[in-house]
Formats: sequence, C-alpha cells, structure tokens
Amino acid sequence: MAGASLCLLSLSTALVAWYIHNKSTTKKHNKMASQFPPLKNDLLLRAARGETVERPPIWVMRQAGRYLPEYHEAKGGRDFFEVCRDPEIASTLTLQPIERYAGLIDAAIIFSDILVIPQAMGMTVEMVDKKGPHFPDPLRSPSDGQYAELMKRHVDVAKELDYVYKAITLTRKKLDGRVPLFGFTGAPWTLLCYMVEGGGTKLFKEVKTWIYKYPEETKALLQKISELCVEYLALQVKAGAQIVQVFDSWAGELSPSSFKTFSQPYLTYIAKHLPLRLKEMGLEPVPMVVFPKGAWYALDAACDMGYNVVGLDWLHDPAEAVKIVGDRPVVIQGNADPGVLYGSHEAITKVVEEMVQGFDWHGRHKGWIVNLGHGITPFVNPDDLKFFFEEIHRLTKTKA
Repeated sequence: MAGASLCLLSLSTALVAWYIHNKSTTKKHNKMASQFPPLKNDLLLRAARGETVERPPIWVMRQAGRYLPEYHEAKGGRDFFEVCRDPEIASTLTLQPIERYAGLIDAAIIFSDILVIPQAMGMTVEMVDKKGPHFPDPLRSPSDGQYAELMKRHVDVAKELDYVYKAITLTRKKLDGRVPLFGFTGAPWTLLCYMVEGGGTKLFKEVKTWIYKYPEETKALLQKISELCVEYLALQVKAGAQIVQVFDSWAGELSPSSFKTFSQPYLTYIAKHLPLRLKEMGLEPVPMVVFPKGAWYALDAACDMGYNVVGLDWLHDPAEAVKIVGDRPVVIQGNADPGVLYGSHEAITKVVEEMVQGFDWHGRHKGWIVNLGHGITPFVNPDDLKFFFEEIHRLTKTKA
C-alpha cells in the first residue's frame, strides 16, 4: 500500500509539473502571437504544410532588391551591409515588393544576406560594388591559424545578429498580417565556399582543395556552421519569422558523391535540430524549405531530409520532379528560369503554362509554391515581373 501511495504521489507530482510547464508554454505562445497582428493571408503556410489550397501561393527569391527603383532610393549611398544592419531600412526594403505587387504575392522575405553568419563568426566580409561579396582574409588551410580560431571561438548569434531579429520583429508588425514573413540562412556548404574562396568564383579551386585535401577539418567546420544555422533560424522564428529557407546556392558544384558527404548531412542536421531547438524555446515548429541549387541529382535525397518544401532551380523538368517526389508529403517550390523575365510576355506566358501543366496544378491543387528557379537578376523590368505574377493568377484559376 505504501508503494502504491508513493506511485500515486509521484504521478500527481508529474502531472502538476506537466500542467505548470504546459500552462507556461501556452502563455509564451499566446504572448508571441499577440504581439503581432493576425495573419490575413495564410495561403503559403497552408500550401507549405501540404494542404489542398485554392490557388498556388507565389513569391520570388530576391524580390526585395536592386531591380526596384524604390530600393535604390531607400538605400541611398549606404553600404549594403550597413543597410542590412539597420532594422528600419531592412524592413522598408522587405516591404517594397509587398506594396508594389499588393494582392499578387503571398510572402515577404526579410532583407538580409547569407554572409551574416561568417561575419558573426568573426570574418570580415565586404560588399564590393559591381563585384559582389569579398573576404579580405579568407580561410586558406587548416594550418593558417584562422581555422583554429574559428573552431574554438564561441559565437553568440543572439548578440552578433541582433539586428536581423529586430528587423524581423519590426517587419512583422509593419506587414499587419498581409502575408507571412520568411527568415533564412545560407547552407553550411555554401557558406564554406565563400569563406574559403573569398567571394564568388567560377573555379571553386580553394574549396575543392579543402574537401579533397582536408576532408575531416572541412567536416568539423561544416558541423560548427550547421549548429550556428540552427540557432540563427530559431532566433529568427522567435523574432517573428513564420517560415524559413536554407539556401544552398553552390550545391551544384558538388558531385553526387561529394554532395552526400559535404552538403546532405548538414542540411539534414538543420532540418532535424531546428524543430527540437524551437521546442526547447517553447515555440511551435514552422515550415522549412531547402533549396539545393544546381544539385538536380539530389532531389530524391532532398525529399527525405526532413524539410516541408524543396526548392527547384530551372534545370528541373516539373513533371519529372513530381514523379520523383511521388507520394511523399513534400511540396515543390519553383522553378521558372529567371532569364525569362528579360523576354517577351509571350515567352513568360509559355513558361507559366509549362509549370502549371508540369506541376499538375489543376489535377492536384496542392504540392506547389510558385517561384523562380533562383533570384531575380539585375535589370529586370518590374512590370514584367508583375506580368509573371498576373499570369500565374490567371492560369491557375479553378476551371469551371
């Protein structure tokens, strides 16, 4: 009897502890939700969760940026990273396409850059006009001293990237529930490429030297970056991001075998550990998107990494992609060639028609988020992008 009483007491104590924790967590959720206006357009979030929807949601990568005249007006003569570090300006730039294309697009993506992670790690990154990102002191080998410093340094992403979180919170409030807000990070492999190459490259000589000469040191650094990405994304969600994307922009520079070694495990790590970290923080999970650009051979593997959505570049045939995904609960995002926006309206219409048919929109009414196969390129006419959006709306209307 005494043993039974002790069991009942333990059970009661456990139930009380669970109730207190659950009540505290619910309060935290309610507090987070109440600090922002209610969401009026949740189409993209529903689609990302695999639900049947009335039309495919639309957004495009780099939709906030230099192709818009209002971007240059707001940016003025400021340095690119100076703009990223100013929550007010970053918020303004994020909202510009939402206001210009009101009613046509279904998500905003915070104006920032993937290279804020290397900056948080202590590396200097500059944005050189007409050249792109530049690392004055890139990693050259595991013995160059900087590698050891990076590996042993504690990186406080909450402190170092506080400006990103402030921009997200401010933007959520300014959006007033019009559309959901994306947060994002660069993928570990892509970030490593920049950190080692010192900027953009066509040869990838330095990073290929790393993976083939120093594979273990490479993996150790990729793991550290992965852990930082998880914390960075979790803090973006805490700040107000409602969906997140991992950009593996240089995935296509890896062979299928090398992708399995130097990209896939770290993308999978993020997908597995971000929900766990959010749970630890008392936050609900959010939809996750992975975009392994150029790695056409990895679509099947990407569907098993744990992401809700897999982004496709324009090298994929939509119908083939649908076959590869099969019955798995994975949504496809993409995948018009950004270059079509330089073309005629007839060419844009044809590309939209091919996507609508290839992704079997009228047959499924789910499983597709409309996007370009990569970001908007410079000198695109904003009105031609508007026509692209309008054609998506027109050609995906439910048939009578």
